[in-house]
Amino acid sequence: MSLRGERIRVRGLVQGVGFRPTVWRIACDLTLRGQVINDGEGVLVHAWGNAEQLDAFCAELQSQCPPLARIDTIERVANDQPAPEDAAFIIAESRTTSVHTGIVADAATCAACRAEIFDPDDRRFRYPFTNCTHCGPRLSIVRGIPYDRANTSMAPFEQCPACLSEYKNPADRRFHAQPNACPVCGPRVWLVDTQGERMEPKQHQATDAMALTAALLAQGKIVAIKGIGGFHLACDAANAEAVQTLRERKRRYDKPFALMASNVADIEPYIELDDAARELLQSPAAPIVLAPHRSDAPALAPRLAPGQTSLGFMLPYSPLHHILLADWAELKPGVPLVMTSGNRSDEPQCTDNSDAGQRLGAIADYWLLHDREIVNRVDDSVVRIDAGAPRFLRRARGYAPSPIPLPPGFDDAPPLLALGAELKNTFCLLRDNQAILSQHLGDLEDARTNDAWEAALDLYRRLYRHQPQAIVVDLHPDYRSTRFGRELATEQAIELIEVQHHHAHIASVLAENRWPRDAGPVLGVALDGLGMGDDDTLWGGEFLRADYTDYTRLAHLPAVPLPGGTRALLEPWRNTWSQLQSQLGWKRVTERWGGLELIDWLKQQPLTAFEQMVARDLNSPLSSSCGRLFDAVAGALGVRREIITYEGQAAIELENLAATAPDEAGAYTFELDQGRLTTDTLWTALLDDLADGDEPARIAARFHNGLAVGICDTVAKLTSEHDLDTVALSGGVFQNRTLFEHIEKDLSQRGLTVLSHRQVPTNDGGISLGQALVAAARLEQA
Repeated sequence: MSLRGERIRVRGLVQGVGFRPTVWRIACDLTLRGQVINDGEGVLVHAWGNAEQLDAFCAELQSQCPPLARIDTIERVANDQPAPEDAAFIIAESRTTSVHTGIVADAATCAACRAEIFDPDDRRFRYPFTNCTHCGPRLSIVRGIPYDRANTSMAPFEQCPACLSEYKNPADRRFHAQPNACPVCGPRVWLVDTQGERMEPKQHQATDAMALTAALLAQGKIVAIKGIGGFHLACDAANAEAVQTLRERKRRYDKPFALMASNVADIEPYIELDDAARELLQSPAAPIVLAPHRSDAPALAPRLAPGQTSLGFMLPYSPLHHILLADWAELKPGVPLVMTSGNRSDEPQCTDNSDAGQRLGAIADYWLLHDREIVNRVDDSVVRIDAGAPRFLRRARGYAPSPIPLPPGFDDAPPLLALGAELKNTFCLLRDNQAILSQHLGDLEDARTNDAWEAALDLYRRLYRHQPQAIVVDLHPDYRSTRFGRELATEQAIELIEVQHHHAHIASVLAENRWPRDAGPVLGVALDGLGMGDDDTLWGGEFLRADYTDYTRLAHLPAVPLPGGTRALLEPWRNTWSQLQSQLGWKRVTERWGGLELIDWLKQQPLTAFEQMVARDLNSPLSSSCGRLFDAVAGALGVRREIITYEGQAAIELENLAATAPDEAGAYTFELDQGRLTTDTLWTALLDDLADGDEPARIAARFHNGLAVGICDTVAKLTSEHDLDTVALSGGVFQNRTLFEHIEKDLSQRGLTVLSHRQVPTNDGGISLGQALVAAARLEQA
């Protein structure tokens, strides 16, 4: 029988996920000859067989793709070389070529590995670094491509004979599992106290460091735990004193703490879970899932999530977490642990043992450490089910850096580097018809976060050997990402492309919904805190006629001064006064509503100085921000007036207050007048309601309802006037579930196609994706 040869190229997420053993097994079952190899482009197969065998081989690759793998394309080319004399099919050594393959996200412990760590007869019993090709660290340990052990932080750990046997056996699920290890040859875990002295478990009636950690947590202690992508700070979620101590030491006074529980059954008493949320919790990504707090939930510490109606839970996603939570469950059945990021407030999560000892020295009582280096910091992802679909609040562990395919029409997009915004930063590498979006990297206002951002950027560029044709930045000249991008473009003598913030928001939602490049414009609704507009004011309540290349501002919320500039982002009452002053006039306000507690309180502030600042245009930039409007209403109602301790706090607490109002609360009126969605009627009605003694919850609900109706009426008017039938929603304000679900439902019922975010956050975490697509479209147009 004559054999036919083919060169089969498989592209996608196909390295470090057990793909070559799958190829080998299928090829052997079909009695093909040849070999499979990893290289910089993915997986390359040289196969010889008859036509039916080769067709069956490619079909079975698709149907039997390993759990963590993703096949993007299979390319088949005839190979005229003679078939090898050896009838065997082999797995060849990896080779280094130009990099076109992807890096797989870190994956939660699989069922087979979980079974091993809890089996007393297994050699990996209670071993906290157990993994296989179906689970374990990836992005957090990788230094280079190909994804081989030598290019990871597992390189210093030489495998013992038993592990090496698994690693070399194509029939074993640990074949070329790069982090493969066992208690004989792998990383170790230990516990230290505040003096750096190792705690000996046997002296404390514990079997090992994890059991001792659980016992200390049960005593009310705070423990810093080194995980896969960084440190956590853990304590007993039912211990009010421990939780409050953690808040004070960490200086995280109000922002919610994430929780970890042993299993879904232990989570269900606390939050309302649907099937989609359960599936997310148990997925290989294992994110933090936000869901409504059950009214009949068992008691937990009162300050886990102040001012919130939801709690964020995750399941153990590494063997270390599984073992710790199993030990904890024996001591405190059904009680979750606080598992919050291991840092001081607003700083990046610690990843290094010595750094954690220094930066967490005033926070933790003990440290659970290990000796496997974390190469790349990867925070926990945060997801919520809104309008029936998962929506990211933070995209990181378990998802990044899985590539996002570009929409039709971008096949020839050049390599680009988009650097994102200032807050909730991600960056994006455009290459090979894909967008590589980094994990969440935080707020670049903090110097440590900025340093970590630059380190992550350097790592990605080395991993992907990325040489951009242009650098893409936000229009705001003072963002650190913009300044860095400008310097980088000058240094490399390449083009710098500036993209308006809200245009990037709309482009990001178009991109992830695969809106074709030539499909024409949509009506984009971008609602957020603020972004630099093209008129040198700060935008944030925008209605844009937009495609990838350009945009036109059709309507917006009124531009109102921010007295004190950045102070107005932290002190909601400044926005309250500015709204009242600009929309109604302070004199009218004091004459008509002077008896209100709100007006008395505002009169005690330095309003004369504010009036002079605004009149002279001193540190009082104009802003159409929807986020600041929420702050203003929260300040008026006393929900959060004087200061916020984390971004979005006032708006979140206002939404939670609105949720307690009856369904028939009513709605305030917003009207479109010459391109402005006016708010004077809102403030007149709101102050009248305060004067009548209406409940703050009703007023908060009327604001939400009225704003949603006003936005939908504006969209309907603008889409009709401009002959558009598709609306794209983006911006951090759409993290407000009440507002988003109302608008999404209303617009759909009006017959409009509504595009929203599912693959990237609607907040600034998705900005870099939009920047990259806008730049690519402009370069092609030029």
